[in-house]
Amino acid sequence: MKAILLAGGKGTRLRPLTLHTPKPVVPIFDRAFLHYQIDLLKQVPEIDEVILSLNYQPRKIEEVFGDGTGTGVRIRYVVEPSPLGTGGAIRYAAQNVTDTLVVFNGDVMTNVDVNAVVALHRERKARATIVLTPVDNPTAYGLVETEADGRVRRFLEKPNPEEITCDTINAGIYVLEPDTFDRIPRDVSYSIERAYFPSLIERKDTFVAYVDRGYWIDIGTPEKYIQVHRDMFDGKFSGGLFATADRAHPIVSPEARIEDHVEITGPCFIDAGAHIKAGAKIGAYTVVGRGAMIEESADLQDTIIWPNSRIGQSAVVHGPIIGRSCHVGRDSVLKGRALLGDKTQLTDFTSIGHD
Repeated sequence: MKAILLAGGKGTRLRPLTLHTPKPVVPIFDRAFLHYQIDLLKQVPEIDEVILSLNYQPRKIEEVFGDGTGTGVRIRYVVEPSPLGTGGAIRYAAQNVTDTLVVFNGDVMTNVDVNAVVALHRERKARATIVLTPVDNPTAYGLVETEADGRVRRFLEKPNPEEITCDTINAGIYVLEPDTFDRIPRDVSYSIERAYFPSLIERKDTFVAYVDRGYWIDIGTPEKYIQVHRDMFDGKFSGGLFATADRAHPIVSPEARIEDHVEITGPCFIDAGAHIKAGAKIGAYTVVGRGAMIEESADLQDTIIWPNSRIGQSAVVHGPIIGRSCHVGRDSVLKGRALLGDKTQLTDFTSIGHD
C-alpha cells in the first residue's frame, strides 16, 4: 500500500511566512508540519512508501525529509511540471502504482484512525472512501451528504442556511483505488472534489464515507496555525512532543540556555539552542523556536517565534507570529496578530498593534 501527501500548495494564506518556507514544512513546535501526517500513516503497517506530491519550492521540502530515514518510512518525491489541481496531482503522483492509495491533503492536522478508514474501505469493497468531519458552521464549507448505509449521496458547495441538511464536510483524507484514475485527464488541472468524486456518484461506483468526530483542523491560515499550537498546549491534540510531555508545566529543552531571574509561565515551549537572558518573561502560549535569542527583560506572551530570531532588550511581544531570523529591536512593542516574514528587521522602539 502507498500513501500520497498533496504538498504542492503555495500557502498563500500564510504569507509572508511561506514565502521562503513551504507550508508542508512550517514548524509546529519543534517539527515540520508534515511529520504529524507521516506519524499517522506509520500506524498502517501495510504502507511501505509515502509519495510527496510537490510543486512549490520542492527542494526545501526534500531537504527536511530526505529519503525518509529519519521518519521510519520510505519517502519518494514527485514534482508536478505545473499545478495540476488535486485530481491531476494524484494521478501524476500515482503513475505505475496499482496498490490501494491513502491520500492526505497537505494542510490537514488530525488524529483520525487511518487503519479504521482502510478497514471500512475494504469491508465495503469501495472504489473510494472519503473521511468526513463535522463542523459548527457548515455554510463556510462544502457539505457532503450521505445515505443511511454510508454511501456518499452528493456534494453541496457552501450552502445557504436553508440548504443545510447535515454538518459533515470533506476532511481531505481519502482511500482510493488507482484503477479509477483513468477518468482523470492527463496533464491538465483537474479537481478531485469537483470532478472525480461526482463521477463516482454518477457511475454508481461504491463510494463510502467514514465520519470522524475526533480532532481536525486546516492549518492554512494564521488563525488556524495559532489555534493548532493552542490546541496542543490545551491537550486537544497529542501528537509530537505532546505525546509524552507534561502540559501542566513549561516545556523547556535541556539544550536551551536559561539565565537567572527568568520568569517562565506555562503552558509554553522553549526549543533546543534558544537563549533566554536574565529578567526576560516567557508567558503562556509562547513558542520560542530553536536557536532564538530573547534579550534581557523582554516580555513575551501568546507569541510564536520561529528559529534563529532575536527579540531585543525590554521588547514587549504579545500575539505575533515571527518568522525565521528576524530581529525585533530593543524597547519595541508588538501587540496583536502581526505576521513578520523571515529576516524582518524592526528598529529599536518600533510600535505595532494594540491590545
